[in-house]
Amino acid sequence: MSILDINQVMHLWWVFPVSIMVATIALASGISGALFFSPLFLLVIGLPPAQAIGAGLMTEAFGTSFGSFNYIRQRLVDFKTARFLLIAAIPMGIFGAWLAYRITPDILQIVLGIMLIVLAVITIRDTFIQKKPIDLPDREKGREMTTIKDSSGRVYSYQICHRSIGVSLAGIGALLNGLVSAGLAAITTTQLIVRCRIPPRIAVATAIFVLTVTDFFAASVHALNATPAWNVVIWSIPGVIVGAQIGPRLSGKLPAHIAQRFIAGVFLALGLLVIVLQSSN
Repeated sequence: MSILDINQVMHLWWVFPVSIMVATIALASGISGALFFSPLFLLVIGLPPAQAIGAGLMTEAFGTSFGSFNYIRQRLVDFKTARFLLIAAIPMGIFGAWLAYRITPDILQIVLGIMLIVLAVITIRDTFIQKKPIDLPDREKGREMTTIKDSSGRVYSYQICHRSIGVSLAGIGALLNGLVSAGLAAITTTQLIVRCRIPPRIAVATAIFVLTVTDFFAASVHALNATPAWNVVIWSIPGVIVGAQIGPRLSGKLPAHIAQRFIAGVFLALGLLVIVLQSSN
């Protein structure tokens, strides 16, 4: 590596502590970390849209893999539900990543901004829905029960909701995740908690596991289509690995509605900023 390359790498040292903070928040709340990284790499570092999204997915894949390991160790992942979601998530994530390099950079950046704003609105809406008691439809009553006992001895019991809708939503989320690094975690976590009434810790752990597997496939497609931004991910990957040790420990300890509204505010600000800066070019 040349002196110039080393200087470029050292100039981005601040990505390391920022990555720790982002990974901690993302893994504690079940929100896609690439939603933060992609705008950061795009707006602050100045990477092209597709490369910023690819670097975000690559960073997220490492962070969520360690996060998933911690959730698995805590026995919080519902593997039966995750298996069905991955049937749609993997192929659609690959297709979304392939599509990202067939769309012009300007349009891709605007799509990223719009998705951030949409997810901000959905996240805020869900904080209010979660407070309302929701009765299962008659067709879902009497369904099979799932029981999970975590490593601390706590038992979670809940009904398995209709899988076809969950699989379809996972496919849509994975397509968006591969395309603009946004959608899968938020959509999966939301539908598991709000629609399926799965306990939040189980829902977050399961969503992170599905995201991890999907991201590795999507990030691989991005890596094959463009040169990875090694001077960025050399800092971001170690950062998310550290954050992955912290995030799962905080899951369930912070008031969910407060954390989600804060994250929604960040998404809204980033989305508007991405669109405004692209429109001004």
